[in-house]
Amino acid sequence: MSVLEAALLLNWSDQMARHGWRGLVWISGDEEEVLDRAADIWKRGNWLSPCWVAAERPAGCDATQWLSPSRARNHLGGEHDLVVFDAVTASANFDPDAFGALSGTLRAGGLLLLLTPADWGKPRAECPAVGPYLSRLRRLLETDGSVAHWQAGAMPVLPQWPGAEPARITPIEDPDCLTVDQAEAVARLVRLKRRRPLVLTADRGRGKTAALGIACARLLAGGEREILVTAPRPAAVSSLFERLASLCPEGERQGNVFVDGRGGRVMFVAPDALSAMAERGEAGGSGSRLLVDEAAAIPAGLLGQWLEAFPRIAFATTVHGYEGSGRGFALRFRERLQRQAPNWHEFHLAAPVRWVKGDPLERLVSDLLLLDAEPPPAVSPATALVEKTWRRDRLATNEEALRDLFGLLVQAHYRTTPGDLRRLLDEPGLQVSTLDAEGQAQGVIVQGDEGGFDAELAEQVGRGERRPPGHLLAQSLAAHAGSRDALKARVRRVQRIAVHPARRREGLGRRLLDSALAAARRDGIDLLGASFGTEPGLMAFWQAQGFRAVRLGLSRETATGEHALMVVVPTSVRGEALVDELTTGFQRLLPTLLAFELKQLDPAVALRLLAEGLRPVMSAGDRRDIADVAFGYREPALARPALQALLRQAAADGCDDPALAWLVAWAFQGRDMHWLATTLDVAGRRGVMDQLRKAVARLIEGQVALGDVVR
Repeated sequence: MSVLEAALLLNWSDQMARHGWRGLVWISGDEEEVLDRAADIWKRGNWLSPCWVAAERPAGCDATQWLSPSRARNHLGGEHDLVVFDAVTASANFDPDAFGALSGTLRAGGLLLLLTPADWGKPRAECPAVGPYLSRLRRLLETDGSVAHWQAGAMPVLPQWPGAEPARITPIEDPDCLTVDQAEAVARLVRLKRRRPLVLTADRGRGKTAALGIACARLLAGGEREILVTAPRPAAVSSLFERLASLCPEGERQGNVFVDGRGGRVMFVAPDALSAMAERGEAGGSGSRLLVDEAAAIPAGLLGQWLEAFPRIAFATTVHGYEGSGRGFALRFRERLQRQAPNWHEFHLAAPVRWVKGDPLERLVSDLLLLDAEPPPAVSPATALVEKTWRRDRLATNEEALRDLFGLLVQAHYRTTPGDLRRLLDEPGLQVSTLDAEGQAQGVIVQGDEGGFDAELAEQVGRGERRPPGHLLAQSLAAHAGSRDALKARVRRVQRIAVHPARRREGLGRRLLDSALAAARRDGIDLLGASFGTEPGLMAFWQAQGFRAVRLGLSRETATGEHALMVVVPTSVRGEALVDELTTGFQRLLPTLLAFELKQLDPAVALRLLAEGLRPVMSAGDRRDIADVAFGYREPALARPALQALLRQAAADGCDDPALAWLVAWAFQGRDMHWLATTLDVAGRRGVMDQLRKAVARLIEGQVALGDVVR
């Protein structure tokens, strides 16, 4: 590479720095030539904090400057002026999650070098399986006017920037903050009032997590003894602890706890652990304070629990981008927020902290990865709906349809990452269908086929010796239910289903599933299934369509903070026999799981699962035991088997007594008296037992089978 070529790119970087912008340099060609060009830019520039992203550490790159794509999520709090992203070497595979995460760490004047083969994204004879995803990326890069493209054997082609004035920096009175928005967010966090929750929203790179750290430092300085912080994972709040450490140099970070010099502390607690602590009364209560980062990626049920437990609480979330969907957060949680804390208030951080408004790289990355995808406009329910099945190569070339479809998926799920878009377009065997009205997608369903293994492979998978990718449902049923037939059967899994938020409760989801069931029967599929985070509303939807629970995860999933539930419905005679076997086994196992591994499961979820079991038959002795508890002074624990049968009977009959859930928590999960008393808002064991006897008496009155003991 000549000195002139390097000078062109470095001068371009200087121009963008004066505007507060950043840029992408796409270097394409033979592997050796591309790597040499990137290495030359790496060496010639006066880079203070460069980062090379590659599967293996390149020659001449210090170990502290190299980052594997798998570690990108742990680097969200970093800051760089050069990022080299390797998609050219034989070991490289373009990782959208890493690309999205690292692009946000570049500061003004920084360059993102994307290294690719010359034919990257082009179908070719030696690699006919190049998917629609990379083809789409190539097309967007070739047509975007902000990309600097440096092809093999040619000079770099630089964008022609409009004659814009350099960015004007707004004076900031707060010396610890980088923008006026960040300073205002910090002030609101410090002034947080009892029962007046704060919701902070921002796009990526607006400094909201750092604002939480600055606020923590000021609260500790003001005498606060303990501040709890939670997020989907510790890496999400790394910049919080970094700001805290820089502003409190006398303090010390000990793992996920920061202790200042005066004994105050800021402690990160994972969502599931925090929920368990709140249930046991070990977190929350008068004077407690909780900061929730990336709230859009945490189930609304947990957020509501914390809202009750912590009098001072703030929720921060990304509106568009890497960590989650603020739009989904709004749809799932704000109604509950309004009901539980009508005096809540909101602040939006609009100004970026590492670059200024108009930055071309932010817009480009957002377009490439669809970080700002929104649902299309809602169409009147009176408009006819048309079902459409998409060829994914066609979908990849229809940017408007892809954006609308992906926008529906983003707002309907807890967390959608850039990698999900690649899976949508490239994963083998996926089927994508929409319900359109006036050309606008109002609902979408994504399905994939699994199973169909021969007997030998099914046995190997069942023993854990093989794990073929792309068979989540079939392999889970084999591993957890011991079913080889689930591996040999043809299974179709609904991976995603979403309906426009303005068109819900109109039957669109049911219509999508009805079509999926008809297609599965037509295609010779044995089971149609799905896996999702257990939440009573979601369970009710799937149960209403005839799906039955066959497996429940024993621990909460990182992505949702909930236990994963697998449900199936038979679509063939073979499938009917398999569903009978799976549901019988699950119902037999369920009571012991609730007593041990699933003690902390939401009782409302446990109740819905128990309702799917057969209605038990009670003996005369059972009826006598139940009556002795309801109308006498018999110790309920000594009649537990009979009371369990009563609860299962009431659940199977569709009883809607609100006491059923907490009775299940006592009878099946062994919840302690403190939890029960807190839930019922009564004093101690005597109050709980009084409520239990009254509830059992009400259930007896609703059971014809117990009519001879009703008094």
